[in-house]
Amino acid sequence: MIEFKQLRKERIIYRTGIILLSMWFGASGILEITKNPLVWDSTIKMGYPPFFITALGIAKILGVVVLLIPNKLNWLKEWVFAAFFLDIIFAVISVYSFAGISGIVKPGIAFLLILITYIMFRKINPVLRVSFN
Repeated sequence: MIEFKQLRKERIIYRTGIILLSMWFGASGILEITKNPLVWDSTIKMGYPPFFITALGIAKILGVVVLLIPNKLNWLKEWVFAAFFLDIIFAVISVYSFAGISGIVKPGIAFLLILITYIMFRKINPVLRVSFN
């Protein structure tokens, strides 16, 4: 009975994390695709080319779609988590070099959110078997 309650708690944390990640990266992706000045202008000032910003936005939307598919494509979800980690790591570096230490609060929150959600994902799916034979 205790194991069931623990698993249920982990699933609730995981699903909450997925919803928050989807909102975070979905909104970010849409802002990048639509060239919203809120994101676009500062990213261009950091030196990123326009095609990269659009491609990043599309990739974020596709990643969100994969994360929202329940109990399917777990191997691909691993890649999405890795991509989101890399996105946030580069965001921390870019924002720090552009705006200083005060700018890394938002990416720091996103990093913790990804980390906690990924840990719950691995607890729910402890063995993801990939066969190369």
